[in-house]
Amino acid sequence: MTPTDSVNRPVKTTEYSIHILESLKANPGQSLADLTAEFDIARSTIHRHLLTLEANDLVVRDDDGRFSLGLRLLDFGRRAREYVDFFEVGRHHVDRLAETTGEKVWLVAKEDDHSAHLYKAHGDNPLETSAQVGQRRNLHQLAAGKSILAFLPDDELDEILERRGLEEQTDSTITTEPELREELAAIRDRGYAFNKGESVTGLNAIGAPIRDEDGYPVGAISISGPAHRVKGSFLTEELPDTLLAAIDEIHISLRYGTDA
Repeated sequence: MTPTDSVNRPVKTTEYSIHILESLKANPGQSLADLTAEFDIARSTIHRHLLTLEANDLVVRDDDGRFSLGLRLLDFGRRAREYVDFFEVGRHHVDRLAETTGEKVWLVAKEDDHSAHLYKAHGDNPLETSAQVGQRRNLHQLAAGKSILAFLPDDELDEILERRGLEEQTDSTITTEPELREELAAIRDRGYAFNKGESVTGLNAIGAPIRDEDGYPVGAISISGPAHRVKGSFLTEELPDTLLAAIDEIHISLRYGTDA
């Protein structure tokens, strides 16, 4: 092993703490015995990790000795979101779009190989799904994500597809590279992407990228709703015009510091 390999190797103890936090995120209220059974780690090691996380308010313990995530993590997430350059201007436009369209609107950021849900707003009759603020999703399954993929440099797109593949979320998810690349070319031509039941069956959406001064897609906005309502010319003509107008105003605000 070279010195560089040693430096770049993940710290196992830190990874164990992260795995515990991930487990408590998925299943809050676990006991020490529950977590010991889940991981191939000694009970005493799990206990030390829990005590350290508890001492730093990252996990909390109830009277029955069961652990859950601590609210201090909310502060970390809130602060991380504030560092996204387009968050403030983007969320104002998300609010406007939700009011104008009556549907659910999401602001997402590109983070490494995923999209991260930053903010949502909804109109009068939103379709509730499992999507939550803070959630990370595969880019190819979402309208917002596909709009990001379409404007990535070719080498980065190739690397993401190699690392992540094309996991199926529904029967309509694109799972082959030729089909995805053909769709990404169409997205580049028109400037926005569709999601027709590819992430949630019965949900249609449209997404468009937020791009920096160099044209790199740093995030996106999507508008989604039930397929029986978000369809036809509303999906293919009205929503694209409305969404692209908002994206243009965001770009003007980011590049020239105006209140678009």
